Amino acid sequence: MTTNPGILYIVATPIGNLEDMTFRAVRALSEVDLIVCEDTRVTKRLLEHYEVKTHSISFYQNLKKGGAVKPVPKIEFLTSELKSGKNLALVTDAGTPGISDPGNQLVAKAIEEQIPVIPVPGASAVTTLASVSGIDLSEFVFLGFPPHKKGRETFFKRVVEFPLPVMFYESPHRVLKNLELLQKLQIDKKIILGRELTKMFEEIVRGTVAEVLEYFQQNPSKVKGEFVIIIH
Repeated sequence: MTTNPGILYIVATPIGNLEDMTFRAVRALSEVDLIVCEDTRVTKRLLEHYEVKTHSISFYQNLKKGGAVKPVPKIEFLTSELKSGKNLALVTDAGTPGISDPGNQLVAKAIEEQIPVIPVPGASAVTTLASVSGIDLSEFVFLGFPPHKKGRETFFKRVVEFPLPVMFYESPHRVLKNLELLQKLQIDKKIILGRELTKMFEEIVRGTVAEVLEYFQQNPSKVKGEFVIIIH
């Protein structure tokens, strides 16, 4: 007797404010056999808040070395669980899985094995900032995270050359350095920067590259949290 495969649910979680969790996402996490997390400690806070008792395991740890994404060692195990008929939910620490994280590797494997993959949509930092941008984003380019070192200047030269608005993620450790690089490139464009979106200290800063850079140089205590940036 052949066992029907389980379902892989791709579940979006809040990017900050826990009230942004959807009813459907809570139900999915409560009903699956296993939750696959980026970091179980982070996901644990969400699960406890919604009283979800489902067991969880980590998936994304120790993936990057020298800027390259290594194959995820648990993919074969998770695939075998799905093929045995178990339902799994994939979550990231915040937002929608598969965007600037290796969740796509598990999705690709599931598709290859003809395992159903179902999205449970919700929060995303990209669409959150886009919704309050006030600019035409019927077309835009999303570039994930800039390179840490090698290729960083090339990355921002590409950003400058795109005729469309460009969105990317940024970390607090590199945001000032990369704004300085953009200023050095003397681009005639503006920035919309979202910081700590949906959280207590949410802030959206708008202006030229020089204006946004000066703002954070004068307010170093605000160089914290995760950033989403639109250059247009």
